Amino acid sequence: MIFDNINTVKKKETVESVATNRKARHDFFILETYEAGISLEGPEVKSLRLKQATITQGFARIENGSVLLYGLHIAPYAYNTMKEIDPLRTRKLLLNRGEIKKLENATAIKGNTLVALEIYFKKGWAKVLLGLAKGKNAADRHEQIKKRDIDRELRRELGDKFKG
Repeated sequence: MIFDNINTVKKKETVESVATNRKARHDFFILETYEAGISLEGPEVKSLRLKQATITQGFARIENGSVLLYGLHIAPYAYNTMKEIDPLRTRKLLLNRGEIKKLENATAIKGNTLVALEIYFKKGWAKVLLGLAKGKNAADRHEQIKKRDIDRELRRELGDKFKG
């Protein structure tokens, strides 16, 4: 038959980025990353698809055995016909029990926190990339900038030698 393999067609592994927290990698050492689903309401999903979200203040906490995301701002959808939703409301993250327990133990260590790094759509589902992070102090940030400048100079010099 013509339609034999119509059920075997898989969805493509497309990842569509909505918002990234570039400042998080500047302010924190990222120790591990975790992918979690986000519990959203209809108009919020439509706003995310239009890339109307900011995650720069996003962080997560573990409370009563569930992971909650704070500081994610999703702009209200312009054509919303449902009830009005608070753009800064706390959203539940969807992780399995083992991951939640592992994160709970890791964040119990002083200085560790959960930071939202990126929001994206994967196979049509809204996901957030959480980073288990340790804060940097000013000296660490300056050292990182110096190292980046030295690497840039080195690449520039090596590039000139290979060209000529």
